[in-house]
Amino acid sequence: MTYIPENTSRNTHNKVAELLLTTAVHQKILDIPSGHGAFTKRMIDKGIEVFSGDIENILKIDNPRFAITDMNLPLPFEDDFFDTIVCIDGIEHLERQFDFTRECYRILKPEGSFIISTPNINSLRSRWRWFLTGHHNKCKSPLNETKPSALHHIALLSFSHLRYMLHSAKFKIEIITTNRIKPINWLYLPWVPLAFARSWWVFRMEEKDPNQKGRNKEILKQLFRKEVLFGETLIVKARKI
Repeated sequence: MTYIPENTSRNTHNKVAELLLTTAVHQKILDIPSGHGAFTKRMIDKGIEVFSGDIENILKIDNPRFAITDMNLPLPFEDDFFDTIVCIDGIEHLERQFDFTRECYRILKPEGSFIISTPNINSLRSRWRWFLTGHHNKCKSPLNETKPSALHHIALLSFSHLRYMLHSAKFKIEIITTNRIKPINWLYLPWVPLAFARSWWVFRMEEKDPNQKGRNKEILKQLFRKEVLFGETLIVKARKI
């Protein structure tokens, strides 16, 4: 039996699979970027029709539905083709995240699901690292600019950025979760009241549009979920509306 590395934080594949198998229609799935194929294999073993996409074929399993796919360019699939798209720790590597999100909207069926995982830079632990060093927890030091790599985290996303990107593309976030909360992250719990008070004040005072003020209340609640404040990886499920 061939071991296939997941190449992501512990328990991320488990949480994404749980979201997919319990809350989404999944007759036809796109796993992008598919990497070595750990998640693709998991879905194939469930008897699900899985398409895999990545910039090169490094699959360690045989999947005839693999397609060479540059996520910064138009995706090589028809409109309204997939029931679910899974993007595990891929979006933070892209130069054209908004274009990719709109392409995912195009190739999803109406009411289709888009599940994304990405390093959680909204966690209080990551914010503290940023305050001290100017670098987040999943990109702790400067990237090697002389050797650009598709593996570089060139565009880490805050939750607000991710929500804006999804909602402006006509998705609607339905579920927010995380792979795990490390015990060390609870050390930052005493900072929550101060962070909440400051965020509430800024959201209230800076926004004049009454409709956006209403949305800001929803965003504030999402930002202060324990999964966002303390989780290692941010995982969201959005629906095409």
